[in-house]
Formats: sequence, structure tokens, C-alpha cells
Amino acid sequence: MGQERFERYLQSFDEEPPVSIRLNPKKTSDDRWQMADKAEPVPWCRNAYYLSKRPNFTFDPLFHAGCYYVQEAASMFIDEALRQHLPSDISHLASLDMCAAPGGKSTLLRAALPQDSVLYSNEPIRNRASILLENVQKWGYEHHFVTNLYPKDYRKAKMHFDLILCDVPCSGEGMFRKDEATIKEWSPQNVEKCWQLQREIVSDAWQCLNEGGILIYSTCTFNTKENEENVRWMMEELGAEVLPIETKAEWHITGSLLEGFHEPVYRFIPGITRSEGLFACVLRKGSFKSVPPLGKTCSSMGKKLFLQREKTISPMETNQIHADVPHVELSYQQAMAYLRGEALHLPEETPRGEVEACFMGQSLGLAKNIGTRANNLYPKPWRIKTTHIPNEYEPIIKQI
Repeated sequence: MGQERFERYLQSFDEEPPVSIRLNPKKTSDDRWQMADKAEPVPWCRNAYYLSKRPNFTFDPLFHAGCYYVQEAASMFIDEALRQHLPSDISHLASLDMCAAPGGKSTLLRAALPQDSVLYSNEPIRNRASILLENVQKWGYEHHFVTNLYPKDYRKAKMHFDLILCDVPCSGEGMFRKDEATIKEWSPQNVEKCWQLQREIVSDAWQCLNEGGILIYSTCTFNTKENEENVRWMMEELGAEVLPIETKAEWHITGSLLEGFHEPVYRFIPGITRSEGLFACVLRKGSFKSVPPLGKTCSSMGKKLFLQREKTISPMETNQIHADVPHVELSYQQAMAYLRGEALHLPEETPRGEVEACFMGQSLGLAKNIGTRANNLYPKPWRIKTTHIPNEYEPIIKQI
């Protein structure tokens, strides 16, 4: 980093990390919604805001309804990359997030893609894939699938995509301020292990990328072995072209730290940028060509992959729309009781059978009304466990 940058980075450990959220444009896109607190926009991402303090998100039903995602600001830089490099005249893209858990970049990616696009969000580790699936389902977009595979499985299935995001496992140096556990886990040996694993993942992903397609490479670490040196390897061994992203000086993004390497790469350093740590770059495979119709690049091959690995994969169409189910508006206390998995007592005029439990017009999930009570159908793994609930609702975003 150099002495001056490093000193500013060390000073950031005495500062409170910034808190930021990203709104779901599918659920909060009209003029009735606004931030409840004084909030500043995140400059490199649409629909994203810094909060003045960190609230307890567990107590907000709209968070559980997928109206917004709590996401570190630097990782939202992917939105700026997409905005500048996705063709504006294309209505659909076949996309893959190769290392997607817990889902922040995946939900951002799906919201930024053209409406008719398909996105596969993959996570090799089973328990992390379950968390990913929950967040993707709550986000609620069509043509969004979650898989639990290794990158080599996509390569072997000969799937092809127009856009691939590789937010690869890394040594986590960019998370030191936010999570002390990452400091204890760090070692030079782990850095060596990570950069080699990262190249394996990118090699598999590159074979799945259409000619003219775009690969976004990112880590949450600082060292050049996992960042610039890997990018240089992609250029030399894979023939990748590194694409620039226009940025503003006031964002205080740091470029390459590798001597003699001057390609456009982007590093976020706490204390310099208003974020935690991130490294990102955009690479292109050849020249961008016209995109094949949706279903011929990815969806049909996806079915083939599911059939081949049905015991190790959990494909799921994650859009949940219950247009034919009666909606029941809940109070704040009722909504929190529902999220805890408790039975509900609904008005007498409520129709029998399945009903949609809603808060401020946003769906939380289903319940089965049997008359005297409504049995809770909220998935058990998602239920909140806290017993102390505030008496009053303190909104983070609100309807006006």
C-alpha cells in the first residue's frame, strides 16, 4: 500500500465501519417508498444508501420480506461495472455467479440484469448454499436458480454464459476491520493456497464463458498475489482483455499496487474509501457478439446438468408469486410473531385455506387459515429466534 495508505488504513480500525443497504427495485421502485433515516446514496450503486447508524435488522419485517439487502458498500461496485459494460440494447443475458453465497452480489446482479435474463447462483458448500437460497428466494426474481456444485461441474456440463461473476474465496484481508476472526485465520500459507484455488475457479469459469462475454473478478483481500498477479495470469494464459471502469476522484478508489502492472483494476481500502476492502476488475473474452436467445445458451443445458447431478444439486425457480391467494395485512407485532413461527389469529372474515401474510403490503410468506387460527407455513430454517420484540416499529425504509 505504501506507508501513507497503510497508516490511513490502520487508523480506520478506530472508526465505526459504515453501514449500507441496497433496496430491491422490484419491491420498492415506486414513489411511495423512501428512507426513514437520514441516508446518503452509495455513489457507485443504484438504489443503495449509507445509514447513519446500524439498526437491528432482525426486528424489521421488510428486511425479511426482501425489500432491501444489507450489503457492504464496496461490494456494490459491481453495479457500476455492469452499468458501464452491459449492452443497453440487449433484453436478456445468460449469467452465472460462480461463488455466490451469501447472496449480496447475486441479488445485485439479478436486479441489474435485463428483465428476461437468467441467472444461476452457485455455492459449492452445502450450508452456505442454503443461506444463498434463502436470500435469493426472498429477493423474488424470475429465472433465478440456486445450485450447489463445484466450478468444474459447470465446465463438464458444457454450460455457456454471456456474463460470469467470480467473487472468489480469498485470504480475507479486506475484512480485518469488520471481522476479527479473519485476522486469526490469515497466514502466508493461506494466501498461497488461495491464489492457486482462484486460478482453478477462473479456468473453469473461462471455459463456460461465451466468446465476447464478460467475466468480473473480485476478492475481498489486498495482496497482489490474489489480485494483480492473477489478472496478469488471465491476460497471458487466457487471452483476457481488461476493461476500464470510469470512476470519480471523490470515490478514492486505489488502482494497481503491483510494480509495472498498469491495467485498470480497482481496490477499495478502509480509511481511504468509505467501505471495507475489495478488489475488482472486468475482463472480456474476445469481442462482444450478439447474444443467443434465452434458453439456448443456458436454460436447456441447465436441465441437462440437473439430471446428471440430481443428488448433489438443489435447483429451484425462486420467484414466489401467489396471485390467487388472499392477502392478509398484519400488524407489526403479528408480523414478528409470524417470523418467529407462531400461529396467527386472523379476522373472522379471512377466507379458509392458504393466505399470504403481508406487512406494509409486502409478502412475508404463507399461512393456512383453519378458522380458529392460521397455522404458520414460514420455513423453519428462516425463523427468527429472539423472544424480545420492540413494542413499536422503527422503519429503515417506509411508505409515504
